[in-house]
Amino acid sequence: MSTLELPNTSIINGDRVRWGTIGSGPPLVAVHGTPFSSQVWRNIIPHFANDRTVYYFDMVGYGQSEMREGQDVSLGVQNNVLAALFNEWNIERPEMLAHDFGGATVLRAHHLNGLRYSALTIFDAVALAPWGSPLVQHVRQHEMAFSGMPSYMHRAILRAYLQTAAYKPLSEEALDIYSAPWLGPAGQPAFYRQIAQMDQRYTDEVQFRYAQMDCPVKVLWGKNDEWIPYENGVRLAALISADDCIPLPEAGHLVQEDCPQAIVAAVLKSFR
Repeated sequence: MSTLELPNTSIINGDRVRWGTIGSGPPLVAVHGTPFSSQVWRNIIPHFANDRTVYYFDMVGYGQSEMREGQDVSLGVQNNVLAALFNEWNIERPEMLAHDFGGATVLRAHHLNGLRYSALTIFDAVALAPWGSPLVQHVRQHEMAFSGMPSYMHRAILRAYLQTAAYKPLSEEALDIYSAPWLGPAGQPAFYRQIAQMDQRYTDEVQFRYAQMDCPVKVLWGKNDEWIPYENGVRLAALISADDCIPLPEAGHLVQEDCPQAIVAAVLKSFR
């Protein structure tokens, strides 16, 4: 099982954030979404290591970063974490790669924290209303019931939920990697905590600000995304990019598993 190492820890607003780097050259920052971690990039960012210094991290409340009771892990804090990491890494105007909640985080950080980028590749992003699956709505009403359910029930729900993100069947390796942070006495309640804190107001705060950005923007989208429809990608590209949304056939929401080569190709083109 090949995974990314996150050997570094930064304390940001009282939370331990784990991160790592690979490669050398100008900076590129990869920002994952929910309910995933930086491990979604494990088969993608090594392709950039000869040309870029790639920074990756687990958002607060995700992956190897701190998980604790009462923690704020909402989109309302993640852009501040990203801005703090920019300072920690001493980088300005890096290239950005963003998926799902990572897309919302990168856009919020641009509009609310003043971060600037040299290029942005964004795909299947939480960015435009409405969003939030039926599971999200249900968990928000019954968080404690889900957090305290027997572990075998939680494991079954988690694996089924993860599979709905992909168009193609996920490998056992992928399911194990994506499930691992959400298991056990800390991980299970953390999984439902982050769902319970999903709130559309965090994208409503910035959606009206969207406009063509001051850097090249590529918007990719899985044509078979059952979480956020392809039409949202078309809408987002029309707002923030000079180019149309690029459809990815036979790909769902989790493009990193369904069509990783499309992400690699899109980012590599920005190197030239």
